[in-house]
Amino acid sequence: MPGDLSRRSAVELANLVRRREITPGEILEAHLATIARLNPKFNAIVTLAEDQARAAARSAAAAVTAGVPLGPIHGLPVVIKDITLTAGIRTTYGSPIYKDFVPTKDAAVVARLRKAGAIILGKTNTPEFAAGANTVNDLFGATRNPWNPELSPAGSSGGSAVAVACGMTPLAQGTDFGCSIRIPASFCGVVGIRTTGGLIPNEGMRLPWDAGQVHGPLARSAEDAALMLDAMTGLDPLWPISVAPPWKSALAEVERCEHAKGVRIAYVSDIAGFGVDKEIDNICRSAALRLASDGAIVEEIKFDAADGIAAYQVLRGEWMVGQQLERMDMLDRFGPNLAGNVRDGLQLTVRDTAAAENTREAVWRRFCDLFGRFDFLITPAAPVPPFPVDKNYPDEVGGNKLENYIDWIAPAFLITLVGFPAGSVPGGKTASGLPVGVQIVGPRFSEPRILGLAKLIQAANAIGWPTHA
Repeated sequence: MPGDLSRRSAVELANLVRRREITPGEILEAHLATIARLNPKFNAIVTLAEDQARAAARSAAAAVTAGVPLGPIHGLPVVIKDITLTAGIRTTYGSPIYKDFVPTKDAAVVARLRKAGAIILGKTNTPEFAAGANTVNDLFGATRNPWNPELSPAGSSGGSAVAVACGMTPLAQGTDFGCSIRIPASFCGVVGIRTTGGLIPNEGMRLPWDAGQVHGPLARSAEDAALMLDAMTGLDPLWPISVAPPWKSALAEVERCEHAKGVRIAYVSDIAGFGVDKEIDNICRSAALRLASDGAIVEEIKFDAADGIAAYQVLRGEWMVGQQLERMDMLDRFGPNLAGNVRDGLQLTVRDTAAAENTREAVWRRFCDLFGRFDFLITPAAPVPPFPVDKNYPDEVGGNKLENYIDWIAPAFLITLVGFPAGSVPGGKTASGLPVGVQIVGPRFSEPRILGLAKLIQAANAIGWPTHA
């Protein structure tokens, strides 16, 4: 029973709890058993809140018995990325500086998840302050890919993606500024979505007017991701950029999506100009073209957003300084990725940031024109397959040498630059058995439609469970 429960979907588990066929405690114990078996191998969960979770499961069971209204994810375990505040549960930011920090207050997204019935099970590994696309830090070490433990799960939400992929939890929270939900989802063979800025309040992090870093769900299916999205979204009248979702239920919309008839899709191999691994491009193109047999209108086009790369790097530098401003006296204690980002940001001028904003506008207008002709843009979520876990980043893509550790994630961060939502869904596997993620980009607030399309892609390209889980 425990192994069986830890491999069931979040939607199914939530329905079983509502029908009183299983208890939150049974679900929790099944996932704790999976964590005990697999986490020592993969190092996805770095702080396990076992006692708090058991107490929450008892309260959740009592609510079911009492017949009170239940939230959408009532009784389901959820893990939280270790840069997101959790009351009474250690939050280290992946940094030795905060190795013993225990917040007294939840971040807004965690409070929402608890209100929706989630049982907060623990914290997942991340690079220091999420500054990196490989999940490794000096405090906890490296998180490993469940399809091959010698490989990286990417980052910075790598711990969350691995925990979901292995069945340690049905749902996980992540954050995304450059690629941090989408590429870990791709490398681990799960579904993740970068949400529209403001859709999920970001209280608990710095820069409340910032729409670059967002929260989002990671799950094993599009339906499960939509279920968690329903628990995370909603207007917060005190959060300066908060917006209400223009849908009643993302899950209901995803469940209603039965075909792709009439959907206009543009497939682009490479929006960044760095190149794409040929096998990955072929897999993603095939997944997109397969939608044509389901009624979609799929056209392969050229679309170049490479001029946005330098602009993103400038704006990212400004953002890094803003995030770490109160810790400037700790700069020499940061790891090289984080410290390098902050130092680069400190070199910027107002002219630099103004020029970057002008370039951002030009790239955004290009995307607006694209979405005037197509409903969705599909690209490879990552231009390379998972790389060795002991490498900071891949040093070349498609034969092109890379200059720094964020160049290879440009196909993801160019979407962040222009502020559109994007999901990653498994579109197949390489000849060596590694998952390949398809990135689906849509207009603002199109999350349910993105996940509906993800459901169709996933159904047509099932990849199964990770080899080592």
